Amino acid sequence: MLGIQRGASEATINEAKRRLAKRAHPDVGGSDAAMQRINQAAELALGSISGSCPEPGPGFSAGATRDDSSSRARRDHPSFTVEALPVETFEGLLVVASWFGDVIADDPPYELEIALVDPIRCWCRLDLVPDAGASTVSLTVASEPGYPLPDVDQVRDLWVAALNQLDWAGLVGEGPGQRPS
Repeated sequence: MLGIQRGASEATINEAKRRLAKRAHPDVGGSDAAMQRINQAAELALGSISGSCPEPGPGFSAGATRDDSSSRARRDHPSFTVEALPVETFEGLLVVASWFGDVIADDPPYELEIALVDPIRCWCRLDLVPDAGASTVSLTVASEPGYPLPDVDQVRDLWVAALNQLDWAGLVGEGPGQRPS
């Protein structure tokens, strides 16, 4: 599905996912089903590297859900879309990350790893893909030693709710694509 060889690196898997998402995402003429298949393939490939291959199930086959159109961030399992360019979305994610935990690694504006502490304790990786004036954020979570594996939907919903509480006007100007003067 991803067009990569067995045993590919995490970077190769994520690059393949980004490449396919640029053509398959619903916002660029693709479909929810195609994007879900790409997300599932990437999750399985990443899981094979870490030794924790997820089982395909409701998380991969559920239909996309969208929140109220007045919200900036909307859900699309196990990812979400932010109505802002990747650089702006990345800045928003950094602010929200400071509310929930500590940044472990970043590769602006496309990748962010966070150790979430409150209200959910886990490792979280966010991969951003440009999406026709917006950004699709794919989410990967893993448990920390001694803690249960969190539900990816709950972690995703936590990010979406926090991003929708963020003062975007103060962060990126008056609207998507604008920076503060």
